[in-house]
Amino acid sequence: MDKLVLWLFFVTVAINFCNAYKLLVVFPFPAKSHSILGDNVVRHLLDAEHEVTYITPFPTKNPRKNLVQIDVSENFELFAGNIPNITLILNNKMVFNDPVKKFKLFTKLFENTITNVNVVKLLSDTNQRFDAVVAEWMFYDTYSGLSSLYECPFIWVSTIEPHSLILSLIDENTNPVYVPDIMSSNIPPYGFKQRVSELYTQLRTLAFKTFYADVACKEDFESFIGPYFTMRNKDIPSFYDVNGNISLILGNSHVSLGQATRLPQNYIPIAGYHIDSNVKPLPEDLKNLLDNSKSGLIYFSMGSNLKSKDLPDEIKRGLLKVFGELKQTVLWKFEEVVSDLPENVHIVQWAPQHGILAHPNCILFITHGGHLSTTETVHFGKPVIGIPVFADQFVNIERAVNKGFAIRVSLSYTMADDLKVAIKDVLNDNKYKERAKELSAIYHDRPTSPDKELVHWVQHVVRTGGAPHLRSPAFLVPVYQKYYLDLLALILAIIILLVISLKRILKSKKKENIKK
Repeated sequence: MDKLVLWLFFVTVAINFCNAYKLLVVFPFPAKSHSILGDNVVRHLLDAEHEVTYITPFPTKNPRKNLVQIDVSENFELFAGNIPNITLILNNKMVFNDPVKKFKLFTKLFENTITNVNVVKLLSDTNQRFDAVVAEWMFYDTYSGLSSLYECPFIWVSTIEPHSLILSLIDENTNPVYVPDIMSSNIPPYGFKQRVSELYTQLRTLAFKTFYADVACKEDFESFIGPYFTMRNKDIPSFYDVNGNISLILGNSHVSLGQATRLPQNYIPIAGYHIDSNVKPLPEDLKNLLDNSKSGLIYFSMGSNLKSKDLPDEIKRGLLKVFGELKQTVLWKFEEVVSDLPENVHIVQWAPQHGILAHPNCILFITHGGHLSTTETVHFGKPVIGIPVFADQFVNIERAVNKGFAIRVSLSYTMADDLKVAIKDVLNDNKYKERAKELSAIYHDRPTSPDKELVHWVQHVVRTGGAPHLRSPAFLVPVYQKYYLDLLALILAIIILLVISLKRILKSKKKENIKK
């Protein structure tokens, strides 16, 4: 009997070992919200017994078994002068809408990452092998070259709702008549002016990508990844072939958060995979605070990148005055000590957001509208007041308002008065709470959890040699065929030949008549 048990044990270990894959995960952007997404990709893959090599600017001190961390924390230096500051944004001294400047920043991020001494050491190891590369897409395509280097499938992780730029990597461009641009706050159906605006934006973006971005990515691929092919005695492939060989996109999206966009088979929506199914218990002080908030608790946080302490003093005082007049408890994530707080207002420098939102006494979330925070509000079914500041926050809050569970308050010097009105509206009208619960039910009604989806599809891509059966044929069809330009040319040619022939016939008859 003992021998049988021992034999079964070794068989089980052998099976698990054979099913384990070596995976390279790349999340080099030095922002905490992006790190949360990367860390949880790694967490779920490790839970599935895979070996993970993780390129990250946030390495942990005591990494888990089967995890190798590649430290790229030097990337913080690149963004030292680009950290969002609420006051500077409020005074229009910091803007984020210059596409060329933004693209150059992400170009530099790639170059800094790939030339980092720790990454160089990894790529220089010619004995290193991976079964797949999983990388965050951040406006720069050149990371896809790593899969060709290791001769394995490549998977993008898209951090927001699907848009033309990300979907065009595996399929054709989206239709601007009903799919907004990545940074557009327009909500379909559009009026004439909005349709023209979306079309113009997509054409401009397509031109920028074709004639500028793709060229830069190609040059960086050849300059920074090309030498590692030579090191392995391989020819440097065409970047366009490499970038067209994407196996899958894991999208941090869900129809309850965005809209019912037409998606190719190899785009998998997995929004919420960063939320632990077993929410950790709150610290005792916060648990007591929430338990004793009989009139409900309002949670206020501007996220991990934006700092409430950077708000102008007059706005801070105005907000404290508004909060102090409420009968509800207010919990404000604030990065410094605040004196003379109203009795019902409490400050925390760090907040376990999932635990707070999960508590039944949390009745309202005042947020900057980051995609993770927006996802968490739907996950836990809480109404929202959004104060968007930059990037996709405007889009997220506009969608939340359109879906009926949020009110938007603009960042301004008078925002305290606007916030007072918004709080009153949300608390006195049950439609916001009820709509949040409806969307939460839709969000949770899935065949399986997003973390299991993530692991399944990564494994599926490896098992099927890159999942070529999922790839859209639209991506393989030349532009002239996709839009029937060859047929149009044939029709025009026939029309021209008919016109010429008709003219000649008429001219010939005219000459015969003259002779007669």
